[in-house]
Amino acid sequence: MPATYSPRGPVMDPRHSNRLSVLQRFYVVEVLVGLRLTAQHFFGNLWRHALHSLGVKGAPGSVTIQYPDERRPYSPRLRSLHRLVRREDGSPRCVACMMCETVCPAHCIYIVASEHPNPEIEKVPERFDIDLGKCVFCGYCVEACPEDAIRMDTGILEFSSFSRGGMIYTKETLLALEAAGPNGVPTSPVPIPADRQV
Repeated sequence: MPATYSPRGPVMDPRHSNRLSVLQRFYVVEVLVGLRLTAQHFFGNLWRHALHSLGVKGAPGSVTIQYPDERRPYSPRLRSLHRLVRREDGSPRCVACMMCETVCPAHCIYIVASEHPNPEIEKVPERFDIDLGKCVFCGYCVEACPEDAIRMDTGILEFSSFSRGGMIYTKETLLALEAAGPNGVPTSPVPIPADRQV
């Protein structure tokens, strides 16, 4: 069957720019609607924040969290600063198997193994360093550890240094850290590098 010729061409969409009025073509109405919506949210949040700041009871305040006075609740699965877990006798649970060092994609873990005084435990890390300047906080080291010796549950997210050497955390620093509380608030103080002046 031969194709039929339509002299009018394809059917045009009524919302096509050829069918819009002059006012609609300049998008004046749409811009004004957008400005009204933006102003409504801006002044609404400003009013709520002013009432909350003046101490009006029941005022919800703005949606902005006033950091560092207010902290948002963290997920219990959040990967924060690393820590090494201790045994009951205080020694590190790590047996220097090198699995965390091997699996680390950033190659930021450095372990030197030595013999443990207890013959039942084969090795112990003489040196266990993590370079947090390189770490991508992927959590592979936690998953790879067969002894559950390294965890990322301290809740500490604010650590910094003025030098690259200050971002290298040693075994003693990592053993001094404790797990975060049930609400995700850190229980250990933020470790301050030795080269940093407070």
